[in-house]
Amino acid sequence: MKINPKIGIGQLVFGMKQKDVVALFGNPDKQYKDDDQNIIYVYNNHKMRLTFYDDEDLRFGYIISSNPDLELFSEKIIGKSGSDVEQLLNNKGIKSIEKESFDTVENYFNESNWMIFQVEYDQVIRFELGAVFNDKDEFDWKFKA
Repeated sequence: MKINPKIGIGQLVFGMKQKDVVALFGNPDKQYKDDDQNIIYVYNNHKMRLTFYDDEDLRFGYIISSNPDLELFSEKIIGKSGSDVEQLLNNKGIKSIEKESFDTVENYFNESNWMIFQVEYDQVIRFELGAVFNDKDEFDWKFKA
């Protein structure tokens, strides 16, 4: 599954509606609302959780995944060390990476592409990607229906 920063993952494109995602992947294994009334779809086989924002007309805007087939710049990222991910990003000109530690977990965050690599025991265990904002501080939806 190819990670497309600022756009989505694979055929999933930020701005899709629920019907568009269901057309690609079928019905989710689980569906629920979070505290903000966003709709969450969980796909077990794809190891991903998708968020449809309530205040954005239920557009797809965030993904969390631990799929071992995730690829960024043609390299698989799940299982890579934090330093290898940092080097990969630096090699592609992505230099602004913030690190936060929580107990045994470190988050490597790049705001301009809204990417988070969650690292535990020096291996990426989870990846998060969000839709980015434009110059007007609005979501920059990439999906054109």
